[in-house]
Amino acid sequence: MVHGETAMKNHRYRNGKIFYFAACLLLLAGMTIGCKGKPAEQAIERPVITGVTVSPVSPSTVDEIYTATGTVRADNTSVIASRVMGTVNAVYVREGDSVRAGQLLMTIDDRDAAQRERAANMAVESANQNRDLAEKTWQRYKNLYDEKALTRQEMDQIETQKKVADAEYERAKAMAQEAKTYLSFTRVTAPVSGRITEKRIDVGSMATPGTPLLVMESNGSYYIESSLDAAWVKTVKTGMPVVAVIETLAQPLQGKIREVLPSVDPLSRTFTIKVYIRNAPVRSGLFARVQIPVGKKEAIIVPPQAVVQKGQLTGVYTVDSRGLVTYRLVRLGNHYAGGVEILSGLNANDRIITAGMDRVTDGGMIAGEKTK
Repeated sequence: MVHGETAMKNHRYRNGKIFYFAACLLLLAGMTIGCKGKPAEQAIERPVITGVTVSPVSPSTVDEIYTATGTVRADNTSVIASRVMGTVNAVYVREGDSVRAGQLLMTIDDRDAAQRERAANMAVESANQNRDLAEKTWQRYKNLYDEKALTRQEMDQIETQKKVADAEYERAKAMAQEAKTYLSFTRVTAPVSGRITEKRIDVGSMATPGTPLLVMESNGSYYIESSLDAAWVKTVKTGMPVVAVIETLAQPLQGKIREVLPSVDPLSRTFTIKVYIRNAPVRSGLFARVQIPVGKKEAIIVPPQAVVQKGQLTGVYTVDSRGLVTYRLVRLGNHYAGGVEILSGLNANDRIITAGMDRVTDGGMIAGEKTK
């Protein structure tokens, strides 16, 4: 009985192994058929790019640059103040207005000044009449003196009266001129041609002598005022060429250090330089960076047109050995006359697109390049 049960179990075990092996063969056959039935993967069709210039990247010897921040300032800034006390009647300009030399900017109540001028003119007329009378009296007494009818003392008295009358007339004229000048101070005019940058008073306010009313910048040149670390005080000299990067301008400006202030601030340990920039469409108060050459170094320089901005991203189009174009992110450094420095993102012998940027497509293929 035991022998029969053992034989039955062995038979079932053999049948199970046969069934498992058959199932594996069927699964393998299905996988083989499925693989044979799957179509071959199609090659990616990439857009073909033509009409561009591909250039290799190589290190160049350039100036080592020390960068300092600064502020644009006008060469001539005029603070316009009142020379008389009075209520402001009218203001004819606003911030940003361009004005010409002599243009009326505001008026101040002139009633007191006008009365003073009128009184001075009346004093001139009275002094003129006294002078005429003294002249006629002197002439009559001189005739009598010539006829020996008067003593020398009497003639001296008449001559003194004439001189006093002449002096009084001149004094009255001077006071009248002073009153006229004082009256003119109630009309505030532009000392030079330029642009109004600040308006510090409004109609109805009281103007007092010496209190600034307007601030204006004359039309002309600008300079950048920048503070440098004291470590460069012996390196930076007047006349050195620099590059100025101003926030509102797409291209950097060529400048020159025109003044180096000798004192060093004891708190910040910095000294001040003034960089002259010529014919720049800027305004005072703009933020600027001043790039000063202080030595030599090796750097990767690319043409400015090769750098492509995509929103907040900055990159260049690189081309690999197959001709595949890829947009690669880079970090920019200083600007030079021959281009812009690439701090990271490119290596020597990399190839980039430097012309025909409007025809480039990221992921495209350069026409004529061989695909490996």
